[in-house]
Amino acid sequence: MNERKGSIQVSTENIFPVIRQWLYTDRDIFMRELVSNAADAITKLERLRGLGEWDAEADPDYAIHVTYDAEAGTISIRDNGLGMTEAEIDEYINQIAYSGAMAFVEQYKDKGDAAG
Repeated sequence: MNERKGSIQVSTENIFPVIRQWLYTDRDIFMRELVSNAADAITKLERLRGLGEWDAEADPDYAIHVTYDAEAGTISIRDNGLGMTEAEIDEYINQIAYSGAMAFVEQYKDKGDAAG
């Protein structure tokens, strides 16, 4: 992977709830957020398939796998939902308190509820 430098942007309308929650609640909230992101990836893929905008074969056994490797000191979270392009990583990962899920909902809000 090539090293990339850039800047981080903060969505001010969303940052204060994040800070408040982080300061006053369980320190392990990051795990819930990561699992929630994995669930969002599966939901987005199903939504796009329901709208006929995703033609790749879907895995009928959607799953989120959380594994802990004590020796390596790592926790891994894997899902088989919709991945992210490099542009999406730049847009969503490099911003604090930016909701990619909200952007997705806004993009597809007028398409109806074909996915159920």
